[in-house]
Order: sequence, then structure tokens, then C-alpha cells
Amino acid sequence: MQSILLTGGTGLVGTQLVSMIVAKGDKAIVLTRSLKDKTSSEKVEYALWDAEKNQIDIAAVQKADHIIHLAGAGVVDKKWTAAYKKEIIDSRTKTIELIINTLKNNTNKVKIIVSASATGWYGEDKTPGHFFTEDEPSATDFLGHTCHLWEESVVSARTLGIRVCCLRTGIVLSKKGGALAEFMKPIHLGIAGILGSGTQIISWIHIEDLCRLYLAAIENEQMTGSYNAVAPMPATNSKLTLKLAETLKGKLYIPVHIPAFILKIMMGERSAEVLKSTTVSDAKVKATGFTFLYPSIEAALNELLAK
Repeated sequence: MQSILLTGGTGLVGTQLVSMIVAKGDKAIVLTRSLKDKTSSEKVEYALWDAEKNQIDIAAVQKADHIIHLAGAGVVDKKWTAAYKKEIIDSRTKTIELIINTLKNNTNKVKIIVSASATGWYGEDKTPGHFFTEDEPSATDFLGHTCHLWEESVVSARTLGIRVCCLRTGIVLSKKGGALAEFMKPIHLGIAGILGSGTQIISWIHIEDLCRLYLAAIENEQMTGSYNAVAPMPATNSKLTLKLAETLKGKLYIPVHIPAFILKIMMGERSAEVLKSTTVSDAKVKATGFTFLYPSIEAALNELLAK
């Protein structure tokens, strides 16, 4: 039985990952800022940490064979003030820096750190038909800068002889929340809200495939560096929205385009993230032998919305 330490283990992806870790017979150690309403067991252990106060349960880190780093403030949850931008970056970088410093100063048996990153690394499509690959530089916008700092903070673990793998994750589709829940809100009212022109490409991934990819990165010792965690078939915003509406409502919905200027008024700088097109390649992941259970948006939505 292996022990896998997780940051962000109580979030959308983390919760599913913990379940899958336990299902395969391993142990999950979840770092949390509060033990209230959390009970440790033989399979799932909760341990305290607080990156802002530079506090962490050293013994919990020493138990870990592998680390999965998912912690990070929600990118579109709040207005991008200077303070919240700093929180977005610090919640990703300062947290893993605390763990790496703990590893540096204490005996441990950690073999790999698999960290979340995001396709925000690439910015916006500039050449029609071009798929972004992992060897391209980070964008100069806020999210590109954030992803660069995020990955850079994890890569420092290599100086300790620890393998590092970063998963540049697209839009995660899950029935338990996240982006899909936001897409579904107007559809429940019979409105398929297409954002802007609707032609922008969304590079997405089913949450089960994403979690399987984290576990594959741990098991496959050849996986090192950055990988795009996206499904093989990106979809336009319009296609995703209309397919979702069709799956939920049959023909009982009205497509409505939400103009870009309204989104800019409502969301400010964050609107760029829902209006931009980012077409990302999965070729490097496929070359590892990984097989997607849900390669198309149709397959993903049919599974996620099955009654």
C-alpha cells in the first residue's frame, strides 16, 4: 500500500482523487487547515497545515510516498483585484514551497510530486488549426504568468532528486460542480447561453480521465515535466453548450448568444478567460500509452448526465 499526500484534497478534483486512491488499495493523506468534521481512518488520514503561517504536520509529509499538489484559489471565483491576483498566485506557489522546504529539512521517501497547472499557460489561439504543445513558452498575460510561477515553484523539488510532473489542465467537466454546473444554470431555465460568438475553442477533460492521469503519472516513471491534461477532441463553446442543452432538455431550449461586451461588464478582466480560444494538444499524453475513457464531448456529457 502506497501513501499519497494531497493538497487541495477536499476540492472538486481532490475529492474524486481520494476516492480513486482508496479504491485502488492505497492510502490518502489530505492536508487541511481545519480538522473540524473530518475523521481519519485507515485509508484516509487528515493532517493540519497552514501555508500562510508556515505550519505543516511534518510527520504526515514523512509518511508520503508520493505528493499530488492541487491547492489553489479559484481563478474566476472573485473579481481580479490586485489582492486577489496575489492570492491566486500565492495559494499555488507558497503552498508547494512549504512542502518542498519540509522535504528538504526532514528525512522522507517521496518519489514524485504531480502538480496541477493549467492550459492558461498558453494564452489565446493565434494561428487557425494550431494545437499548443508543451514545449511552447508561457503567455505574457496574468494566467500565463501565474502558470509559469506555479510550475517553477514545483520544479525546484528536482534538486532533491524527486521526479516532478505538471498537468496543464483544461476545463474540468464534473457532475458535482465546477464549470459544468455554471453552464447548466441557464439551461435549466430553457436557455442555452452561448458566450460571445461561441466559436472559441474549449480544451476540456472529464474529471475521471483527469484523476486517472494523476495516478498514471505516479505509476509511469517515464512521465516527467509538463503534460497537457486535455481530451483529444476540443469543442467550441457553442458545441459544448448546445450539446449540453440537447442532453438535458431535448428540443425544449432556446439558444441565446450573450454578447462579449455584457460579459466584460459582468466579469471585468476575467471575461477574457471565457471568451478566448485555446486549442491544446493531447499528443504527449497519448504517447505515454494513456487512453481516454471520454475522448469526445458527446461521450463525456452522456456519462456525466446519465440518469
